[in-house]
Amino acid sequence: MQPITYERPETVEAAVRALGRPETLFVAGGTTVFDLMKVNVLKASHLVDVTRLRDPRLSAIEVSDTAIRLGALVRMADLAAHPGIRAICPLIPLSLDLGASEQIRNMARLGGNVLQRTRCAYFRDTSFEACNKRNPGSGCAALDGHNRQHAILGTSTACIAIYPGDFPQVLAAVDAQVEIAGRQGKPRTIPFTDLHRLPGETPDVETVLKRDELITGFLIPRGPWLRRSLYLKIRDRQSYAFALASAAVALDLAPDGTVREARVGLGGVATVPWRAREAEAALKGNALTEAIAHRAAEAAFAGAVTRSHNHYKIPLGKQTLVRALLGAAAMEV
Repeated sequence: MQPITYERPETVEAAVRALGRPETLFVAGGTTVFDLMKVNVLKASHLVDVTRLRDPRLSAIEVSDTAIRLGALVRMADLAAHPGIRAICPLIPLSLDLGASEQIRNMARLGGNVLQRTRCAYFRDTSFEACNKRNPGSGCAALDGHNRQHAILGTSTACIAIYPGDFPQVLAAVDAQVEIAGRQGKPRTIPFTDLHRLPGETPDVETVLKRDELITGFLIPRGPWLRRSLYLKIRDRQSYAFALASAAVALDLAPDGTVREARVGLGGVATVPWRAREAEAALKGNALTEAIAHRAAEAAFAGAVTRSHNHYKIPLGKQTLVRALLGAAAMEV
């Protein structure tokens, strides 16, 4: 049992100020933080509950002609059920519906969802000392261990832990921006694809967030590709399982079927939410035939690096992307 203190501030300024205390963590739905504290992977002496912050935009879903803005405290279930979002961008509710159990979706908030930690068993079991993400400099037990579910894109010799999310792959695909508040200076906005860091030699540093910063929202620019969008997830079982491979696809097709714009995110195969820009380049300007879809899939996985148990993720990832592309192309919009 970890002894903790707890506070529930009412303003963003008070929340980020509370991070001045040592071993302090933000908590909202708590669906990751509490789990990791129970198994002593995360250690905190002070929790800052941000669910009562008074800024109404933190819990708002706002739709305009040019953008969708999602507050960081929006519940996954509320966003998935939003009729306007379902009409404008089908892959958002699809990714959320497939992302967790109904109970978790009713608790988890968007800001916490994008910051969830890896499901690597070596990270989550403290009996394994060798985990550079949990114990920097100790090594990576997964490299030569059981690595069936581990990453094949964005890996390093220090870490091959998978990034487990579903909704974050969508944000990566659709050019989302992240709104961030902190104690130092004005709020800042960055591309979502810049939020998470590749493991490199420092897999314990997972994002570019500073110690005193809090995600406050996400901004998604509206484009014609959002209507023709699809999220496909392949997993070991049909409910409450993380992706072995997934694809978030959004397409803008000309009347003759030529791809004017393509947005592709991949999940279950990478160390961070993965934008497959090579696949997008292979698609643009071509009619989306099965052959072109396969060409895009080859481009997406050209840099994949496998270990002893996860070779299958290359053909599985390619087939997942091909199915998603052809499925999105066949949609009526």
